[in-house]
Amino acid sequence: MGPFLVRQGGVGPVAAGFWRLALALPFLFLLAHFAKQPIRPANRRLFWIIAAGAFFFATDVAAWNAGIMLTKLGNATLFGNIGSFLFAAFGLWLARQWPSPVQSAALAAAALGCGLLMWGSAELSLRHLHGDLLSVLAGLLYTGYLIAIDRARTQVPPLGLLALSSLLASFVILPIALVRGETMIPADWTGVVALALCSQVVGQGLLVYAIGHLSPLIVGLALLTQPALSALLGWIYYDETLTALDGVGALLIAIALVLVRLRQPAHATT
Repeated sequence: MGPFLVRQGGVGPVAAGFWRLALALPFLFLLAHFAKQPIRPANRRLFWIIAAGAFFFATDVAAWNAGIMLTKLGNATLFGNIGSFLFAAFGLWLARQWPSPVQSAALAAAALGCGLLMWGSAELSLRHLHGDLLSVLAGLLYTGYLIAIDRARTQVPPLGLLALSSLLASFVILPIALVRGETMIPADWTGVVALALCSQVVGQGLLVYAIGHLSPLIVGLALLTQPALSALLGWIYYDETLTALDGVGALLIAIALVLVRLRQPAHATT
């Protein structure tokens, strides 16, 4: 949903990212207040982890939003989701273990599903190269954000964490939009308000909550549902091609999510 709303924002792409964060702040701070979730981190080390996550998120949003305007919707979402695979790999590294056969099957199904989505929806060309590279950069930066949030989430409740990280990220992304000379004030606020509510309050709110309850492997694979939704929106609103391969790819990603949630057999003790 995010890429579609960025295109409908009525401002520059990085400016849309700023409004996504800024307009979400009153809602996030109010929700944190009513939920009695503290916003101030317990110590300086934790603050700097959150600040690092905010920097990664702000630069991720800036790069991805800029890339969205320079390439196809499918390209931007697929390349931007590199971070989902890297975060899943981080989860396996954190557990200090090789993936089980079921986890390997889930990763393989997800990789094949994304490959089919890319084959059906993405279009590799020099015309899209700049946007594609920005989307890849965004995916790498998003990995840093996810890892930082995963580290902080063990000590900070979700709404307080998201409110503080969004506030810090807004201070990072605003100068980027201003330096680019983008249109900052929309003629119609509907697009940026929808972006703030859907992508930041609801989307990131659910993500930050999930990170505290699910493994990075499961969260990473769940994030791969975004390319399928993006391909569908591109087909509906922008007449971008949607083929049978896209349907098979989306199905494989769904299968991967089912596989990764299967309970692993207990190891016999000796």
